[in-house]
Amino acid sequence: MSTKILKRSFLALTVLGVALTIYLTYIHYKGLNPICSLGQACIKVQTSQWSELGGIPVALLGLIGYIGILAVQLIPEREETRLALLGMTLIGFLFSGYLTYREIFSIKAICEECATSAVFMTILLIISAVRYVRGDPMPSPPSDPSLAAPAASPNGKRAPVASGS
Repeated sequence: MSTKILKRSFLALTVLGVALTIYLTYIHYKGLNPICSLGQACIKVQTSQWSELGGIPVALLGLIGYIGILAVQLIPEREETRLALLGMTLIGFLFSGYLTYREIFSIKAICEECATSAVFMTILLIISAVRYVRGDPMPSPPSDPSLAAPAASPNGKRAPVASGS
């Protein structure tokens, strides 16, 4: 898969993650029930003791994480930015894994929106790992010597390049 497609996919998933967590944060603070298609599972998860961490809604923590990932994507790409994205998506993936564990074993309900965010974060982690491992491809040197930059002459001026005809 090309780097361009990976970057666009990564950006699209991050924007979707931001939108989803804005919605979840909004309903949390408004005291609204989330839209659920699997009965009351989302409501059960959103109102559980694990819906907050230290008094901060996990939806807000997710929103902050997605915004951070989005912000790093706007920085010119270098090895350090790819490493930052890998680290941030790994943290998001592990946090989503912890929350999914709580949903399954403590709350005994699966929130569709939370599961969607966990899937987004899993895919973001995979893409960021691929992008980090691939690195920045080095440009290959020109194979035709006439395409190479002309060498500087002793007086500091560029020497003319001989034409091939």
